[in-house]
Amino acid sequence: MKCPRCGRELIEDSHRKIPLLMCYDCGYIEGRSNDADLSGMRNYARMQSLNLNEMASFLSDGLGVELDVVAKWLESPAE
Repeated sequence: MKCPRCGRELIEDSHRKIPLLMCYDCGYIEGRSNDADLSGMRNYARMQSLNLNEMASFLSDGLGVELDVVAKWLESPAE
């Protein structure tokens, strides 16, 4: 099943009493209201709303770079 927010594949989270489908890219959880409409949002506005892990996933997927390389780059101090 596809995520209604970002269109990625939903993953079953079986760590709960009742398994739910969720998207690890945008944070959507099945059964919660879809309050964020990302269809008209530009990349810059979307990036401002992401936390560090979501930002690393977003950048690595778009650039084709490994996730750990992007995460280390984001966590490194600015020179």
